[in-house]
Amino acid sequence: GTLFLDEIGDISLEVQTKLLRVLQERVFERVGSSDPVQVDVRILTATHQNLEDLIRVGRFREDLFYRLNVFPIRVPALRDHLEDVPELTAHFVRQFCQRFKKEPLAIEDDVLACLKSQPWPGNIRQLENVIERAVVIAEGAALTVAELPPELQAEASERFPFATSP
Repeated sequence: GTLFLDEIGDISLEVQTKLLRVLQERVFERVGSSDPVQVDVRILTATHQNLEDLIRVGRFREDLFYRLNVFPIRVPALRDHLEDVPELTAHFVRQFCQRFKKEPLAIEDDVLACLKSQPWPGNIRQLENVIERAVVIAEGAALTVAELPPELQAEASERFPFATSP
């Protein structure tokens, strides 16, 4: 099978050593057992950190890095492809409307303009959280700037004076 390990740069050196052993020997032992378990697994990892920098400061094992770095895929930060914000926003709105059993919501243009102007330090997860919040509190047929978090509303009123006031 496939095992996805998110934020691989945050795991301790002790866990890195154990993971390296599993990758090299394709064997592990369950907690509380001494019976070895054979594994045939593909490992996918993700991180927001620069693993080469972590290696230099002694926080990531170089041998594990080379074991994992077989086929790197670099995904740019959301701020580097803001043209995707409208489509991602629409996806999240549909997803959360369905999850919360709400009628589909339109998205006002000033909301999209505001979202496209953000630096998104938390990337897509941050956008997803903003949209989830907006869908939860939305009462009308469309998302407006009023449903965005206060810090985005403030920026929207400065950048987009035509935006609806909260």
